[in-house]
Amino acid sequence: MIEFLHSFEPQPVLFSIGALTVYWYGFFIVTGIAAAILVSFWLARHYELSSDTVFDLSFWLIIGGLIGARLYEILLMLPFYLANPWQAPKIWEGGLAIHGAIIAGLIVVWIFSRCQRLDFWRLAAVLTPGVALGQAIGRWGNYFNQEIFGPPTNLAWGIPINPINRPLEFITERFFHPTFLYESLGSILISILLIGANIYTIKKKRLGQRFFLWSVAFYVILYSLLRFGLEFIRLDYTPAVLGWRWPQIASLLLIMGAALLLIINSHASQNKDSR
Repeated sequence: MIEFLHSFEPQPVLFSIGALTVYWYGFFIVTGIAAAILVSFWLARHYELSSDTVFDLSFWLIIGGLIGARLYEILLMLPFYLANPWQAPKIWEGGLAIHGAIIAGLIVVWIFSRCQRLDFWRLAAVLTPGVALGQAIGRWGNYFNQEIFGPPTNLAWGIPINPINRPLEFITERFFHPTFLYESLGSILISILLIGANIYTIKKKRLGQRFFLWSVAFYVILYSLLRFGLEFIRLDYTPAVLGWRWPQIASLLLIMGAALLLIINSHASQNKDSR
């Protein structure tokens, strides 16, 4: 694996047949979505949700998530897209911001839960382990696009980056930190922790509103911590505020929101128990 990363130079195109071109980026996005849906189907049986409900929700999440991820990216890179508006729909070339997908996903789940008269936290909790796994798989699309990498490194797992994709200050360097891989491995770990927590809770027959809420909150906190840390070594451009990269600010806001939610829920539970 390490030798493969160090010696292989990825190309963005998976295959071409006539006018049809399939990109690795799109392949891994679709594979990640499929994996997320399968995990959600498995959990739905224990969450007392029908597979039809999960399938319908997944359909709207795919649409909403892609739109949210792209709009978020466009807003972050607004000057570029205003100057090059024809680039906006080219999602197969990259440019899907996970924070945008998360925000849009939460909105979609909330609207769906209201329309179907279902519990929001139950729906969100059944999705989070699969979402983390899907993110882990989807990050490999960035590898084949030669994006989402860190500073130069002499480590054995450093990845070669084509000169056209290197920042000018590192044009003479060849190997860079595979930041995409760090995030992929971190997301796999988050998915394993969430799936493990679900299995334990299901066996103990403790599934309930509090677990659903905590499951969603911990996903948000763990992923945001991962993303916050990795932003220190990512070289791709993103707007900055007071020296902080925007994804770090977004991650901190999500962490604070999730932590506040847990504190309020814990407070409410204590008051309820003391009655």
